[in-house]
This record gives sequence, structure tokens and C-alpha cells, in this order.
Amino acid sequence: MVPGILYDPLVLEHETGRHPENRGRLTAIVALLQRRGLWERLEHVEVAPASIESLESVHDSGYLRALRDAAEAGGGFLTADTPFSRRSWDAVVAASGAAIGAVDAVLDGLVPSAFALIRPPGHHAGSRSGMGFCLVNHAAVAARHCVLHRGLERVLLVDYDVHHGNGTQEIFYEDPAVLYFSTHQYPAYPGTGPAREIGSGAGLGTTVNVPLPAGVADAGYRLALEEVLVPIAEEYRPDLILVSAGFDAHWRNTAYLNSIRMGVTVSGFGEWARLLQGLADRLCGGRLAFVLEGGYDPEALAWSVDATFRSLLGEPVEDPLGPAPNLAEPAIDDLIEEYRRIHGLSGHL
Repeated sequence: MVPGILYDPLVLEHETGRHPENRGRLTAIVALLQRRGLWERLEHVEVAPASIESLESVHDSGYLRALRDAAEAGGGFLTADTPFSRRSWDAVVAASGAAIGAVDAVLDGLVPSAFALIRPPGHHAGSRSGMGFCLVNHAAVAARHCVLHRGLERVLLVDYDVHHGNGTQEIFYEDPAVLYFSTHQYPAYPGTGPAREIGSGAGLGTTVNVPLPAGVADAGYRLALEEVLVPIAEEYRPDLILVSAGFDAHWRNTAYLNSIRMGVTVSGFGEWARLLQGLADRLCGGRLAFVLEGGYDPEALAWSVDATFRSLLGEPVEDPLGPAPNLAEPAIDDLIEEYRRIHGLSGHL
């Protein structure tokens, strides 16, 4: 069986003009996958629009109503950096539907893994507001769907977007049914996600933040994932791993996001997909689903998604962009040791 892909061209109708988050991000991915013969090999899973009830499982009904009404009135700006247009409501309903469809396809055994190729991204959208290019939190909608409608008790939501998913953290901060794990450049937009934030109430310990300094590249991320994510996942024993797959830690994104200075490569993203698939195979019957978040250099984004699929297929990854020029990656061993201590992980690096 091959991985599933969920893509509805309706997501292109979220019109943002010359904004970094634009329809060209997805058209670049589709074009590369088609050119490299991968598009036709993947299992294309039909996308159904998300119901309003699904969106309301994580978002305030008043916020959703205001967003829909404003879009139908012609759109505008939710925040200074978050434009939306007349068809944006249709786009986010399709995007959340694809995220739900991805987890359903995996849980139903239709595909071994799935990737929802969607926009706009979602992980900055909280229960009552959107921001940071995000209107609705698609990964959160999918995670909540797993718990409410598919009977899952534990969902591991891994967010490796270069920005902290403040919206996702807020939604699940007191909810032990979803363990939120985030690697992100810190400090950077939106200024949230210090390591000391670990959840509260029933959700104490089920928020795991791994803030990283600028300049971290493949080696540092590998250390963070192997030494923090893996042991926490093994202890949590998830029923499914859901990934907020942002690719803006790739070094080419520095040209689009002024504050971002990470050095991840296309090969690095492929390595992460292999690690996550191995983790899913050991812990939850291989159940693994990806939901696209950020990534604003179209070429780097397309190759990174290609690398993810190639890794899921067990094939070699091609990286025509190579490593970041003149990058001196900082050592983060002491930071990782601190994060292990915060979460009660035994032993030393």
C-alpha cells in the first residue's frame, strides 16, 4: 500500500495576493509531484467538507460565524498579517475536511499513512481567534475528531513548524487526550512556547515545548526528536500520531520570514518522516497522518513534501538545494538535557 494524499483545489480559493502564504505554495507542490511521477502513484483520497460541528469542537461558534460572515461579505484582514477573501470560508472547510479525512483514511486502514495537502495553515488559530496566516486550526479539528468520533484515547500531535503553534497549545493545554509536542525557533513569532509550559489540570505533562535557538539545522533537530520526542511518545503510547507539518525551518525560508534563521534541509525533513513512521510502527500500528502547515519558499516546500512521501515509501530522498551556505550550527546538548529534566526523562545524553 502507498501513502494517501488529500487535496481539494478549493483551498486555492483562499486568495491572498502577494502575501507569503499564497496559492503558489500548493501549486508548486502539485507540479513537482507530478513532474517526478509521484502524484499518480499516491492513493488519492476523496475530500469531504468539514461540518460546522467539527469546527465547533475546537472553535467558538461566535468566532466561526463572524469569520464566515466576513468572508461572504468580501473578506479583509483578520489581523494585520492574516488576510482572507470571499472564498476563504469554503477553503478552510475543505482544508479541515481534508485533515479529518486523512486521519479517517489511516484509521480505516485505507492507507498506511496520509498527508492532507491544504492551506491556509492552522496552528496559530486558537479557540476564539485566528492569527499568523491561520483562520481555523485544521490539525486540532482532526485530533478532536479522533477522540470524539473515533474512540481514540491518546493522540500525539507533533508540530515541527518553525513557529510555535500557540493556538494548538491553547486548545489542548488541559486535555490529556492530545499530547502536543512542538519544536520551534525561540524567540520568534508568536513569542510563545517556552519549555516551562507543560500543560495544566488533567493535561499536566501533555504539552511538550522544545524551543530552539536560531541556526539549528538537521543535527540539532535530530537530537531533539530522538532525545525528547521518542521517549515521551514511548511513555504516552499514542493511538495515532498526527503531524502539523510545517516546512519553514528549511534554510531557504529566511528570504520570506525576516526573523527566521534555521538551517534544516530537504534531507532533514525526509529523515524526520522516517523517524515518525518508525515511531508509529512501534507504538500505534503505523497510524500516521500529516497536515500541512507553513513553508513559504515554494521550491523548498515542494521538495520537502516530496522528501516526506519518498521517506514514507522507503525510497531515497533527493535534495537539490543542499545545506545552508556558511551555517555554523549551535550546540544544543545542554538545552536538550534541560528539556529532558523538565519532563522527567531519566539518564543523560
